Amino acid sequence: MNNLTETEQKRLHSTIPKHFKTVLALCLLLLALSVIASLVFGSRMVSFQGLIDGIFHKNADSFEASIIHKRISRTVFGLCCGAALGVSGSLMQAVTRNPIADPSILGVNTGAALFVVCGIAFLNISTANQYIWLALAGAAISAIFVFGIGSMGRGGATPIKLVLAGAATSAALASLVSAIMIPRSYVMDQFRFWQVGSVGSATWDGLATFAPFLIVGLIAGIASAPALNALALGDDVATGLGVRKGMLRLVAAFAGVVLCGAATALAGPIGFIGLLATHAMRLVLGPDLRFIIPMSAIAGAAILTISDVIGRVIGSPGEVEVGIVTAFIGAPILILLAMKSKGSSL
Repeated sequence: MNNLTETEQKRLHSTIPKHFKTVLALCLLLLALSVIASLVFGSRMVSFQGLIDGIFHKNADSFEASIIHKRISRTVFGLCCGAALGVSGSLMQAVTRNPIADPSILGVNTGAALFVVCGIAFLNISTANQYIWLALAGAAISAIFVFGIGSMGRGGATPIKLVLAGAATSAALASLVSAIMIPRSYVMDQFRFWQVGSVGSATWDGLATFAPFLIVGLIAGIASAPALNALALGDDVATGLGVRKGMLRLVAAFAGVVLCGAATALAGPIGFIGLLATHAMRLVLGPDLRFIIPMSAIAGAAILTISDVIGRVIGSPGEVEVGIVTAFIGAPILILLAMKSKGSSL
């Protein structure tokens, strides 16, 4: 502890970030507005009275109330998936010390997709319970593989090496997905709607399946935040503070993979949510992961819900899947971040 500089000690034991309460209030307001917009907007816009009837009068039999009833499950599912992906992104950035790490960039989403398509093609799976276990296995194996490849050679797992390993792995796994899917038209029909990423097929049964993974991942991620702050100061400093680096990385990575894999299993590979949410929170709150991780959950939920609303509005009377909207928004931001970071670590 005596070897820490004054700046490092302040970073490790920082108090509540400046303007935290204001940022929290604004994020909660944005989240509430996104929920209202998700319930009101779609192929058919719902009136204020229809919104009230649908939420507070369960026995209302109007057409607008029935629309609200169906949109509630979709909205709750979008909030849960966004929160999971936001926290997953912040954990992966912390574990890899890579400011542009994200489940979609590190190949985790593609690994989950490969296992799901294999399950559809060879095991005839079709339910959320079956999807979720295969997606988790694929996400975990892909994450281990990318980190292993990125750790080889001089310098260990540098940010640039991890991104390159993730990109190469994603390309290879995507090719395998295509190779399995193209000769089997029935697999393509079932898989293509899942592949683009959407919360439109949300059901309460799917949410019940997803909830335990979400809770476990969030608890593990938030609990590991103080130790991850120490890890951000460097491995030597973390060791000096008594942090068990291997166990910490394992727990944090496990939480990130569980959150990402479970969300991907039910909604498809939705990209860039973790990247956008975490960077937005780091920009306004600073580097303290005790605040970034839970705030990334709120920001991720709001971003995904808003993106879903945008997709429904611009695609009316149909919809543009949320995975396409987030990719359209996130890709240019990723390019800007990559140019700005110049390969630096967190």
